[in-house]
Amino acid sequence: MAHTDASPAGHDAPPGPPPEPAAQPRNGFDRYFEISARRSTVGREIRGGLATFFTMSYIVVLNPLILGGGADKNGANLNMTQIAAATALVAGVMTILMGVVARFPLALAAGLGVNALVAYEIAPTMTWADAMGLVVIEGVLITILVLTGLREALFRAVPAQLKIAIGVGIGLFLTLIGLVDAGFVRTTGTAAPPIQLGVGNRLVGWPSLVFVIGLIVTLILVVRKVRGAILIGIAFGTVLAIIVEAIFKIGPTFISPDQSNPHGWNLNVPKLPDKIFDVPDLGLLGNFSVLGAWDSGVTLVAIMFVFTLLVTDFFDTMGTMVAVGYEAGPEGGLLDENGVPPRAREILLVDSLAAVAGGASSVSSNTSYIESAAGVAEGARTGWPT
Repeated sequence: MAHTDASPAGHDAPPGPPPEPAAQPRNGFDRYFEISARRSTVGREIRGGLATFFTMSYIVVLNPLILGGGADKNGANLNMTQIAAATALVAGVMTILMGVVARFPLALAAGLGVNALVAYEIAPTMTWADAMGLVVIEGVLITILVLTGLREALFRAVPAQLKIAIGVGIGLFLTLIGLVDAGFVRTTGTAAPPIQLGVGNRLVGWPSLVFVIGLIVTLILVVRKVRGAILIGIAFGTVLAIIVEAIFKIGPTFISPDQSNPHGWNLNVPKLPDKIFDVPDLGLLGNFSVLGAWDSGVTLVAIMFVFTLLVTDFFDTMGTMVAVGYEAGPEGGLLDENGVPPRAREILLVDSLAAVAGGASSVSSNTSYIESAAGVAEGARTGWPT
């Protein structure tokens, strides 16, 4: 095909203006976290860190509901208050470690899906301590893969398109969870179709209306490129939900095994807490047994569970770190020309250690959260406020 050129001299049209060069670091703190180098500011980083925090804080409520709803082979249940405290502690510590070591805007917490596997598949075949011991073993194995360079090599070998597709799949999974928690989507109780719109294919109840209003407000703010759009949308929806509950006394969806309220709130009822500050109960820390599952005669089952956890964590993190990096755009400095984040080994190492910490704290494997993309969308480019 012949090449046509619209420029008068027959030469290629001049390229667009080059991107502005990154500012020089102001101090050692700026230099270490590369704030100026990634064309960010302290204000943007704080705003992004808050956005990430609020978009993923649901796990402090949801993880206790999932793990607390399961029972081990002896019928024992984990204490929900202790799960909530340990979930928040491990998430906070590992996220700080990610920010300091990897300097990447990626937060970590108990992984959705993995916690359900632990609660409803692994724990019923053994004790809770044994189940969490398997999580620790999986974390140690994947840490060894990082230290030997195998995990990073596999990460680089996977095509960029597949990494992006994994991130899309995780996002769709979390979207469905959000729709279910909002009452926008509900189960039909049958195999086909498994879900439906609202109740009887109709949106009913105040929770669904609050969700729709909050979503529309957030979308309008995002489209209009308002700074802190996601934060404002979350705050608006939260305040609206508290006001609606205070006026109409809607109550929870689940009342008792024999009674439910289809118009109620899922997860928890929005209201102001009875206590602003309280002493956390960290009694679950260290409640795990590395050798218990192997001594109980379920060696083959234990091996399969460890392998399942390892594969889940491996691909989850792969898709998440790439998706978060792409959210920053080509000038964000979070991915190189091959779609690999800077300090990829450090990111993978902290993520692997988070799996160990999650099992050792009885809150299931901790992993990287794709909700971190919300913080990146608000301007976060480094790890220090995340």
